Amino acid sequence: MEWFAAEDYELARQVLQRGIAALYLIAFVSAANQFPALLGERGLLPAPWFLRRVSFRQFPSLFHRGYSDDRLLAVAAGGAGISATLVVGLPQSGPAWLPMISFLVVWALYLSIVNIGQAFYGFGWESLLLEAGFVVAFLGSDQVAPPFLVLLFLRWLVFRLEFGAGMIKMRGGREWRDFTALMYHHETQPMPNPVSWFVHHLPKWFHRGEVLGSHFAQLVVPFFLFAPQPVASVAATIIILTQLWLVFTGNFAWLNWITIVLAFCAIDDGTIRAVLSFDGLDTEFPPTPLWFDVLVIAVVAFLLVLSWRPLANLFARHQLMNASFNRYHLVNAYGAFGTVTKERIEIIVEGCSDERPGPASEWIPYEFKGKPGNVKRMPPQVAPYHLRLDWLMWFLALGSTDSRWFQMLVVKLLEGDRRTLRLIGKNPFPDAPPRWIRARAFRYRYSTPAEHRATGAWWVRSPVGSLLDPVALPR
Repeated sequence: MEWFAAEDYELARQVLQRGIAALYLIAFVSAANQFPALLGERGLLPAPWFLRRVSFRQFPSLFHRGYSDDRLLAVAAGGAGISATLVVGLPQSGPAWLPMISFLVVWALYLSIVNIGQAFYGFGWESLLLEAGFVVAFLGSDQVAPPFLVLLFLRWLVFRLEFGAGMIKMRGGREWRDFTALMYHHETQPMPNPVSWFVHHLPKWFHRGEVLGSHFAQLVVPFFLFAPQPVASVAATIIILTQLWLVFTGNFAWLNWITIVLAFCAIDDGTIRAVLSFDGLDTEFPPTPLWFDVLVIAVVAFLLVLSWRPLANLFARHQLMNASFNRYHLVNAYGAFGTVTKERIEIIVEGCSDERPGPASEWIPYEFKGKPGNVKRMPPQVAPYHLRLDWLMWFLALGSTDSRWFQMLVVKLLEGDRRTLRLIGKNPFPDAPPRWIRARAFRYRYSTPAEHRATGAWWVRSPVGSLLDPVALPR
């Protein structure tokens, strides 16, 4: 089955397997650090409460057999450990079934976490990581040539990811069609990074060019992923470069990084040799076992059957964004930022220790790790790590209707809960929790270069209202 073997894609396989494994490693570390406080036994949205109300058939998870924070940490540690071995290539040095089993175990462990993660795991890149991990499991080991069908399906994954995002934009806000979206985005994106302020102040013609480049990379280039080489490699390189710009200008967890890794599925060793004058990629492989060929064909056929609904969704009038069509998060619909908000609203949580707060009382703000708060703090770089609480605070400011987690956050702050406080960047009440908590809404905008030089502030803010009037725990 010579057509089955893609011997000239060994570098692509190495990048795909090790890159996806590295992102799983980050995801498991993130779960160990944040899940117990957010979703644990005494979390903001306790997983045991959720598990009592759903079935395994609805949300497959190992935790249906019983949840505890210790068990969650064991799953995260196990997943991180296996992911680390895949990053350094240990399973890949064995028979073809070894990396396959390793990736499938990692996929199942992370699926168990995502499926009980509720609002804190409701992000498109969770489904993307799960789908990618399942598919790259069938790329084989160093003892077999990379299967062409798996690489082809990965191109279909990148196509859905990029073209879906482009179509969401064209069907979304007018700002994408009149080329003004990125005049606002760098200021209003969920979590700006240290470069975002500088990019925001570039000329308007530059931002229009950004939008044009985005449309080209997402609506035109993905079709060329299926072209012969070297055209497919050029298309993949364009996607990688646009994603690197997004990495440079914002914090989107591992969304951009996983897209970069996946795009390597269309870059062949011949193109790398031609561009870099590099001769170290020639590899000869023994014949592929028949069982592996048959298994890969069966799996890809199964995934193609699941592809019908995502394909129809790409051209549907009411296109779904970041949607999973099955409980295993395989062959999903992707896309983000169909509309761009024109102004930034931030929710600032404040505490007061007075017995009865009055006009002269001092209210001290809690400083989160990533989201804007202190106007003189430069926006930090946190991606590819995912600060889940900070992201939900952004959605809360947009008017999210599901605020149960926020109500519990207020309770935990009033209790001085240590796990919850570890999710906060700065606890202004280190000795004892405050007596009162309130939450106010502010309109934030970037300072101008002149304002920044004069005050050192990255942001200028003004109050726009109250989300939560002062509350205290009953005595």
